[in-house]
Amino acid sequence: MAEETHATGYVTVEIYDQWYHLSGHDPEHIRELARQVDAKMRAVATAGHTADSLRVAVLAALNLADELSQAGAADPRLGHARAANLRVLLDEVLEDERMTTC
Repeated sequence: MAEETHATGYVTVEIYDQWYHLSGHDPEHIRELARQVDAKMRAVATAGHTADSLRVAVLAALNLADELSQAGAADPRLGHARAANLRVLLDEVLEDERMTTC
Protein backbone atom coordinates (compact mmCIF):
# COMPACT_ATOMS: atom_id res chain seq x y z
CA MET A 1 0.00 0.00 0.00
CA ALA A 2 1.58 3.27 -1.14
CA GLU A 3 1.22 6.32 1.07
CA GLU A 4 2.10 10.00 0.88
CA THR A 5 2.17 12.91 3.30
CA HIS A 6 1.46 16.32 1.79
CA ALA A 7 2.56 19.76 2.94
CA THR A 8 -1.10 20.77 3.11
CA GLY A 9 -1.61 18.51 6.14
CA TYR A 10 -3.36 15.55 4.59
CA VAL A 11 -2.14 12.02 4.02
CA THR A 12 -2.87 10.04 0.86
CA VAL A 13 -3.42 6.35 1.56
CA GLU A 14 -4.62 3.40 -0.43
CA ILE A 15 -7.37 1.28 1.05
CA TYR A 16 -8.73 -1.68 -0.90
CA ASP A 17 -7.32 -0.36 -4.19
CA GLN A 18 -8.82 3.11 -3.73
CA TRP A 19 -6.94 6.32 -2.90
CA TYR A 20 -8.09 8.57 -0.05
CA HIS A 21 -6.88 11.97 1.11
CA LEU A 22 -7.26 11.98 4.89
CA SER A 23 -6.38 14.66 7.39
CA GLY A 24 -5.60 14.50 11.08
CA HIS A 25 -3.15 15.44 13.77
CA ASP A 26 -0.93 12.39 13.44
CA PRO A 27 -0.14 11.24 9.86
CA GLU A 28 1.54 8.04 11.05
CA HIS A 29 -1.54 7.12 13.07
CA ILE A 30 -3.73 7.73 10.01
CA ARG A 31 -1.46 5.50 7.93
CA GLU A 32 -1.66 2.76 10.56
CA LEU A 33 -5.45 2.97 10.67
CA ALA A 34 -5.56 2.81 6.87
CA ARG A 35 -3.35 -0.29 6.94
CA GLN A 36 -5.68 -1.92 9.46
CA VAL A 37 -8.79 -1.10 7.43
CA ASP A 38 -7.14 -2.29 4.20
CA ALA A 39 -6.06 -5.56 5.83
CA LYS A 40 -9.50 -6.15 7.32
CA MET A 41 -11.27 -5.44 4.02
CA ARG A 42 -8.95 -7.81 2.15
CA ALA A 43 -9.48 -10.54 4.76
CA VAL A 44 -13.26 -10.12 4.55
CA ALA A 45 -13.19 -10.17 0.73
CA THR A 46 -11.11 -13.34 0.70
CA ALA A 47 -13.22 -15.12 3.31
CA GLY A 48 -16.53 -14.02 1.79
CA HIS A 49 -15.54 -14.33 -1.85
CA THR A 50 -17.18 -11.00 -2.72
CA ALA A 51 -15.91 -8.20 -4.94
CA ASP A 52 -18.56 -5.62 -3.99
CA SER A 53 -16.46 -3.00 -2.19
CA LEU A 54 -19.39 -1.48 -0.30
CA ARG A 55 -20.39 -4.90 1.05
CA VAL A 56 -16.75 -5.61 1.94
CA ALA A 57 -16.51 -2.24 3.75
CA VAL A 58 -19.65 -2.91 5.80
CA LEU A 59 -18.55 -6.43 6.73
CA ALA A 60 -15.07 -5.13 7.63
CA ALA A 61 -16.70 -2.44 9.78
CA LEU A 62 -18.74 -5.08 11.59
CA ASN A 63 -15.61 -7.13 12.22
CA LEU A 64 -13.75 -4.07 13.52
CA ALA A 65 -16.72 -3.09 15.69
CA ASP A 66 -16.72 -6.57 17.20
CA GLU A 67 -12.99 -6.30 17.93
CA LEU A 68 -13.55 -2.86 19.49
CA SER A 69 -16.37 -4.08 21.69
CA GLN A 70 -14.17 -6.88 22.97
CA ALA A 71 -11.23 -4.49 23.54
CA GLY A 72 -13.54 -1.89 25.07
CA ALA A 73 -14.66 -4.34 27.72
CA ALA A 74 -11.09 -4.33 29.06
CA ASP A 75 -10.50 -0.55 28.71
CA PRO A 76 -13.51 1.49 27.55
CA ARG A 77 -11.42 4.63 26.85
CA LEU A 78 -9.23 2.73 24.39
CA GLY A 79 -12.22 1.21 22.67
CA HIS A 80 -14.00 4.57 22.30
CA ALA A 81 -10.93 6.33 20.87
CA ARG A 82 -10.24 3.57 18.38
CA ALA A 83 -13.90 3.42 17.38
CA ALA A 84 -13.96 7.16 16.73
CA ASN A 85 -10.88 6.95 14.50
CA LEU A 86 -12.21 4.00 12.53
CA ARG A 87 -15.66 5.59 12.21
CA VAL A 88 -14.12 8.66 10.53
CA LEU A 89 -12.19 6.48 8.10
CA LEU A 90 -15.22 4.33 7.33
CA ASP A 91 -17.35 7.43 6.72
CA GLU A 92 -14.78 8.69 4.22
CA VAL A 93 -14.58 5.32 2.47
CA LEU A 94 -18.36 5.05 2.21
CA GLU A 95 -18.72 8.65 1.00
CA ASP A 96 -16.13 8.05 -1.72
CA GLU A 97 -17.96 4.84 -2.67
CA ARG A 98 -21.26 6.72 -2.95
CA MET A 99 -19.61 9.40 -5.11
CA THR A 100 -18.18 6.83 -7.53
CA THR A 101 -21.44 4.88 -7.91
CA CYS A 102 -23.67 7.92 -8.59
